[in-house]
Amino acid sequence: MLSRKHSSCSAVNPVGEFLAPLWEGPTPDVYPDFGGRHNKRDKPWDTVLHWVKEQVERGSKLPQLLLANKRSDPMLLLGVLGCPLAPFSVSNASLPPCCMSTKDAPIESSCAQYIIQQYLAATGGNKLLSSIKNSYTRGKVRMLTTEFETATRIRKNPIKAAENGWFVLWQLMPDKWHVELEIEGNSVQAGSDGKVVWRSTSWLGAHAAKGPVRPLRRAVQGLDPITTANLFINARCIGEKKIGDEDCFVLKLSADPAVLKSRSDGPAEIIWHVLYGYFSQRTGLLVFVEDSHLTRIQGNGVEVVYWETTIESSVQDYRPVDGVNIAHSGHSVVTLFRFGEEAMSHTKTRMEEMWSIEEVAFNVEGLSLDYFLPPCDVGKGTSKKS
Repeated sequence: MLSRKHSSCSAVNPVGEFLAPLWEGPTPDVYPDFGGRHNKRDKPWDTVLHWVKEQVERGSKLPQLLLANKRSDPMLLLGVLGCPLAPFSVSNASLPPCCMSTKDAPIESSCAQYIIQQYLAATGGNKLLSSIKNSYTRGKVRMLTTEFETATRIRKNPIKAAENGWFVLWQLMPDKWHVELEIEGNSVQAGSDGKVVWRSTSWLGAHAAKGPVRPLRRAVQGLDPITTANLFINARCIGEKKIGDEDCFVLKLSADPAVLKSRSDGPAEIIWHVLYGYFSQRTGLLVFVEDSHLTRIQGNGVEVVYWETTIESSVQDYRPVDGVNIAHSGHSVVTLFRFGEEAMSHTKTRMEEMWSIEEVAFNVEGLSLDYFLPPCDVGKGTSKKS
């Protein structure tokens, strides 16, 4: 059950020495034939700039490629939907304290803390949740690119064209996780040993995420109440909104400039990243998650390009597993909006993922720290960061 498709090392290399940075968002490397000259030895941003420049010089072949393709690209789906990270660094070493001081806190912050305490009670209670040392989750996924739009054309795919796959997520407290997801023979793995977050794909190799260690976003989609509570305990309650039939409180988190700067890399600058959590007023449970970030990319002699990525996830079908309420299905919609100085170069891509949970287990015996170490070949062939 604990087998992985790569081996682990007991000695972990320093982040800056071997691990190339992971670019979050629609990486051009998912199109190995586009540009035709990608090499895993290239610096990641050299490849990005070369790709952006080719789009400008050759009239942007990417829209034509996507419009001509009748099926979703599994590598693009995995690159965007497979294992995005939550916007903020939080630890799941312990639960938020039951009685936090709200004496000098703004009303929006104290309301958010109260809502999170209600959420913890709804998902199983502090005593039960504190007893969780590790967890295992296995599920099925269906992914597809539902729509691609340029300035002159729109292509839509029917839901029946979805690619089928599966995922397995292991977590070990504190702050260690490993996920593997596969669709149509293409797979992506990602993990954290508490010090390094990495991702590995067959077409891009292994890369590390810049900035602070952050949890997996998928875990916040109803699978990990502890991480979810620690993530939103510092949020602000900005109001109420109806999601489907549920009246919800809306909690908002915004990444501060220092965090955004630490996650930016080379010519890519993350302008903002916000996260919203919608908690049911009736049940106290998280029913909807939305996050959005904007990245600005500019290189020498290359048009400025912006990528706005928005992920909206509905979280459904909560069922108790050993007393812990876990969401057993959900639906994510991703919108990638690419825009620049020329209106004709604007594109919008819409992707969807439907998932269902088949098995959940807590406190699995035999799960060791070694399982969460980066693979031995992480970073081989990549350029050393200065």
